Parts: sequence; C-alpha cells; structure tokens
Amino acid sequence: MNSIKPVIAAIAFAIFVASPALVLAQQCKGRPSFDNWVRSFKKEARGAGISARTLASASKQFGYDKSVVKKDRRQGVFSQSFLQFSDRMVAQYRLDSGRKNLKKLKSTFSRIERQFGVPGAVISAFWGLETDFGANIGKDSTLLSLSTLAYDCRRPEKFRPQLMDALRLIDRGDLKASEMVGAWAGELGQTQFLPTEYNKFAVDFDGNGKRNLLTSKADALASSANLLKSFGWARGQPWLQEVRVPRVMKWADADLAIKLPRSQWKSRGVRFVDGSAIPSDGLKASLLLPMGHKGPAFLAYHNFDMFLEWNQSLVYSTTAAYFATRLAGAKKVQRGGKITPLKHSEIKQLQRKLAKRGFDVGKIDGIPGRKTRAAVKVMQQKLGMPADSYPTGGLLAKL
Repeated sequence: MNSIKPVIAAIAFAIFVASPALVLAQQCKGRPSFDNWVRSFKKEARGAGISARTLASASKQFGYDKSVVKKDRRQGVFSQSFLQFSDRMVAQYRLDSGRKNLKKLKSTFSRIERQFGVPGAVISAFWGLETDFGANIGKDSTLLSLSTLAYDCRRPEKFRPQLMDALRLIDRGDLKASEMVGAWAGELGQTQFLPTEYNKFAVDFDGNGKRNLLTSKADALASSANLLKSFGWARGQPWLQEVRVPRVMKWADADLAIKLPRSQWKSRGVRFVDGSAIPSDGLKASLLLPMGHKGPAFLAYHNFDMFLEWNQSLVYSTTAAYFATRLAGAKKVQRGGKITPLKHSEIKQLQRKLAKRGFDVGKIDGIPGRKTRAAVKVMQQKLGMPADSYPTGGLLAKL
C-alpha cells in the first residue's frame, strides 16, 4: 500500500475538507469519451488474458460516477491529533468487540500466527479500524468506482491496474462481478484490500477453494497477516511500547528515521511508562512522540514500520499500533501535558510558510506527514526550540 488508504464512509473518523474550487473543477482535456475509453480498455484486457465471459459480466457495471470523482477530489485526511483520533477509534466498544473476537476465533488466530508470524491483536486492530470487524465493508460497486477512477484524469495510473486486477479476481473465480461491493475507491473485504493486494496476498484459509475476503473471516484475517508478512513483519518482535521520557533530552533524535539500541534510550533516561527500566540490549527502536515532547511517548520498533506500510498516515498507523497493544493487554495511554493541536487550516498555513522557505513538505493538505514533520524539525533547530518535529502554534507564530 503506497498511499493513504481511503476509508469507507461508514467509519466516520476522517475529516473531509473540500475546496469549492476543486470540486469537479479540474478539466481532463484531450481524453477520449468514456465509451471509447471502455472499448480501448476491454481490448487491452483481452490482450492481458481476461476472458470474454468476465468482460461481458463486468463491463455491465462500468460507468462514470461523478460522485466518486467528487470524493476523490476531496480526499479524507487524518488531520486530527493522535489523542483525538485514538480516543474516537480505540473506543471501549471496539476494545470489547476486539477482545471477544480474539477469544471466539482463538484457534484461527493461533493458526494464522503459526503460519505467518503475526499476532491476532495486530490483525484485529486493522480489522476493527477498517470495517468494525466486518460490519461495514462498504456498499459501492467496485467496478463502477474503479472504472470511474481509471478513466478520470487525476490518478489513472493507479486505478487502471486496479480495475484490471478486479477482472482477474472474477476470472479466477474468487468473486463474481455482482459480489464486488465495497469502499468508494475500490477497496474490498473486511480489511479493505485493493484488487492488486487481493490478487497477490489473499489466501484461502477456510479451505473452500476460494479466496473470499468479504464473507470469510478466516480468509480476510489470514490474508491480512500474509500482507503484513510481505511487508517484512518480524515474528516474535514487539511493535510499539509506551515509555516515559525525561524532561530534557536530545529531542532531535525522536525521529522514526533514527533507530537506536534500547541500551542507548535507557542511558538517556527513557523508561517504560510504569517506571520500570527498559532492557539494556541491542534491540533497535525509534522514539516516537506523536504529539511532541509534552505528549505520549513510545518506542517504535521495526514492526511499527509495517503499520506505516499498511497506511502512511502517521496518526492512523500510531492509532492502529496502539489499538493492537491495548488488545494485547497494555493499559490506556498516558495523555502527557496540556497540548493544543493546530487546526487543519493552521497546518496548511504552516506548510505554506515552510514551502516558501524552500522546504519540501509535499502536498499542502493540512496533514502533518513525514515531510512536514522533517521540515518542522529543521526549523525548530534553527529557532532554538525543542526539535521534536511536532507542529505547534508557537512555531507558526515565529514563522
């Protein structure tokens, strides 16, 4: 997964920000008519080995849906802070449901961990966040959404292969065209796989000869573990542990790009959140401060990077990893000192100011992603502020 995953509307945790000037305003000049495009695509699909039978059934659902284009133009963003987002998403009902499922499907999760090395708590965290444990997989026609986005001029290079792989799923008998219903951006199943991920990593774990990530819990959960394994999940290793940090330290080293042995973190005064000493060993970890040096603190290990592979949004990935620790028995996160997160509009303002100073902050989108945080860190160092990479009102005022 190379971009932030779209999340189905039923899980109302994304803040959608739409600019009236952008909504359907972008003109796709020089493209063929949709009907001509479909004819060309079907010819390409036949050349790629897709059967005429599959094309006949699938193309009935092809179309250009302006509502899908509108949603794509105003992509949902994770502009909330970690505590705001995790408070909503790691709610008690979701913790209770996750624990019940871990108990109910204990044998399935045990078999999955033996085969793929991924704990049930980790898989359940994604299962819960993506679709509320399969309750909200989406109601949109996958083929209609993908044909719309493959034709649209904004990201055809991303969605044309997805549409082709959706046809391959039908061709191999995993799903019928009529069964392909999910999120508006073409994601399918209980943990929301795009068709390319579905084709590459889905497994038949219930032994019925089909890989059905929509209705088979065993297939969906095992396939999620297989995907995480493909990212590089390390069997038996931690992913995230809450810690306590001293009031003064070299904050610039609190960076996901910097991994130090736990012995070094220990020597700098980092302890587990309960006050106990962290092991003085060579296991490497980053110090993750999702809300700066005054907020919650974690040691993020190699396996935390797999959460970021699943979804590049730092707030989503940190929340998913934290959710998994709670399901594995960890206590509720410590909130730290009083912090006032920047609003979405303020983050965009900060990004513009940083961009004017020559920093590459990526898209001006109000999301404090890796590039924005890296630029923030440099400016904090220049201004003599604690270089914890977290955007604050104080930094915005100084700029």
